[in-house]
Amino acid sequence: MFTRTRFAGLVLVGLFVGLPVLADTGTAPAPDGEVMVAPVVVDGKTLFRIRGISSYPADVRAAAIRDRIISIAKDASIAPDSVRLVRRDDTIALVSGDQEILVLVPADAELERVRLETAGGSARERIVSAIREYREDRSPAVLRRNTAILFGTTVVAALLLWAVVGLFRWLIRVAERRVKGQIDKLEQVSHRVLDARQIWGWMGGLLRGVRALTLFTLVMLWLESALGLYPWTRPVSAELFALVLDPLKEMGAGLLAAVPDLTFLAVLFVVVRFCLRIIWTFFDRVHRGWIRLETFQRELAMPTYRIVRLLVIVFALVIAYPYIPGSDSDAFKGMSLFFGVVLSIGSSSFIANIIAGYSLTYRRAFREGDRIRVGESEGAVIEMTTLNTRIRSLKNEEINIPNSIVLGSAIVNYTTFQREPGLILHTEVGIGYDVSWRQVEAMLLAAAARTQGLKQEPRPFVLQKALGDFTVQYQLNAYCQDANTMNSIYSALHGNIQDVFNEFGVQIMSPNYVADPAQAKVVPPEQWYPAPAEPPAPA
Repeated sequence: MFTRTRFAGLVLVGLFVGLPVLADTGTAPAPDGEVMVAPVVVDGKTLFRIRGISSYPADVRAAAIRDRIISIAKDASIAPDSVRLVRRDDTIALVSGDQEILVLVPADAELERVRLETAGGSARERIVSAIREYREDRSPAVLRRNTAILFGTTVVAALLLWAVVGLFRWLIRVAERRVKGQIDKLEQVSHRVLDARQIWGWMGGLLRGVRALTLFTLVMLWLESALGLYPWTRPVSAELFALVLDPLKEMGAGLLAAVPDLTFLAVLFVVVRFCLRIIWTFFDRVHRGWIRLETFQRELAMPTYRIVRLLVIVFALVIAYPYIPGSDSDAFKGMSLFFGVVLSIGSSSFIANIIAGYSLTYRRAFREGDRIRVGESEGAVIEMTTLNTRIRSLKNEEINIPNSIVLGSAIVNYTTFQREPGLILHTEVGIGYDVSWRQVEAMLLAAAARTQGLKQEPRPFVLQKALGDFTVQYQLNAYCQDANTMNSIYSALHGNIQDVFNEFGVQIMSPNYVADPAQAKVVPPEQWYPAPAEPPAPA
């Protein structure tokens, strides 16, 4: 709190020192119907308005008059009453000694709808008054008095700030003792439907907001009074609260003006929400099977709903765009264009994955739970999202594959035909030409018959794939009904193939052949279970 107070004090001192530079820096022309006019301002007070022409703009003329008045006011040897009117044909000049302050023309009098002499007399009185006030406000006695007042108001403001901070600290402590306990009891009574921490956070935020508003008001009041004590900063003092209140008034007026558009947007939101609810109910019933469409698969219900929902929302945004407050401003259009370019450049892969996700959904290449292979990745599909596909590998690893990669890759689905007629598992062995192919086929079929998990209908079959230089390549093909157990079935099948070939004394020559060994490389049955292997228990 001390650091914030010190920082706020430094900011206020900086404003107090720097604002004189901003004060009385000139006047800007203001349109008065079709006529450009500008006020003559001295120490924040408008004396009168004058007109301008294209060759001598009103703001330039007003600034020159202001500078002449200040120049006279700074010269203590010139009496304020020395300002007099001099008639020149159809104009009136205001002069002080030999120095001309301004020349009024009939067009200047027309601004106030008075005669030229009346306008000249009024301008003289105001100039004389401005010269006297200018000198009085800058006199040493007045400056010392105002400095003493500034010191007193600063002390009072500091004490009030300290008191306000202490008061709110006390209020927060009292609220914690008395209110927070009641909120905790309310949470228990409501069976935690109400969140005590959240309610207390709202109350604490309200107290902190009131404290900040009070401190800000005190600082603004001190700043206005302090700046109003000195002529250099008095113009800023008059506009200080306007700097804060004018934006609030602008926002309030803009909000009131936007009430019809906001009402339209609220009604549109309710209608769109109601339509989306009806659409969701329809597709949800299709997904559950309560509504059956002859040519529409229930698995496509929710993806189709997401597409329809997106189209409805986009259509609603197109309708709502002209009614969004500020949508016709150049800033809104520029920001829309900027974010559109950023989105189009930075989200190309994002959009590609979304389109690929919907393409995969309607291609129906696989479903959740299917065992598939995409490139080098193989496993069971866990989830299909709009952006990516998650699969669980054979090693129980989760693999996230972007849908754009899935769409561009060859997909092998092991589950599609596992029931009818079944997934064909196949393995190859190389056997020498000195073994009858009929015996080899019979042994491979016997190994398939011993393997649990392989179907006997349709029956397994053997293909002679190639007649190699030294061996014949035999391929055993057998059907299974569960793609998720194919690895364990392969392992059992390979073991049974080795057992059958060992039983009949036939050597497996693949994958490489060098020369015929002196003795066939087979394992006799009595050596099938050397330690630590254990024979199966008798049935």
